[in-house]
Amino acid sequence: MTAPRGFDHVDTWVFDLDNTLYPHHVNLWQQVDARIGEFVSDFLKVSAEEARRIQKDYYRRYGTTMRGLMTEHGISADDFLAYVHRIDHSPLEPNPQMGAAIERLPGRKLILTNGSVDHVDAVLERLGLTGHFEAVFDIIAAELEPKPSPQTYQRFLDLHGVDPVRSAMFEDLARNLVVPHRLGMTTVLVVPDGVKEVVREDWELEGRDAGHVDHVTDDLTGFLQKLR
Repeated sequence: MTAPRGFDHVDTWVFDLDNTLYPHHVNLWQQVDARIGEFVSDFLKVSAEEARRIQKDYYRRYGTTMRGLMTEHGISADDFLAYVHRIDHSPLEPNPQMGAAIERLPGRKLILTNGSVDHVDAVLERLGLTGHFEAVFDIIAAELEPKPSPQTYQRFLDLHGVDPVRSAMFEDLARNLVVPHRLGMTTVLVVPDGVKEVVREDWELEGRDAGHVDHVTDDLTGFLQKLR
């Protein structure tokens, strides 16, 4: 069995946003998830139950429901993103400990997300992490091609001049770490702490023992504090 990759060589730290920089149990994504269902139901003129089925089917097959709707039905990405990210961010609380831990990491810090810049900005503001990241690579920068598409990671690397072999990637979905690991990144899967209820699909919580996952943590702040 290959030993997990370490962090001594890492000078670029790449973070997913939702359910990674804030705890799963906040269930902020549950609000987005509900609004996606509303959008699907309204756009396709189907029942809430059928919309839910379509939503989750597209999510699994295309990486995001939006990509599925674009491919299958030609929706406007701008309309979709504006609608689904119109949520209440107040459940998020400032996390100065995480901010300090991120600040101490040597090198660059970047965000790579399937969400929008507007959503990222709102989340970072609530967490007190505004200014801690050099840049955000969102779904628009990805040309609407979401993770885990290999092209998305390559666009990210090329745009920001990132050497994957000297990088670490933090994610809450194991499938989104397959390509980063293949490219040479040290990979970290952020999982629920098991104390509070989370609203996730079963498959979203899989992959802790996968070969492309170097490290697993249910406490990102504590994990980062121990790195340096």
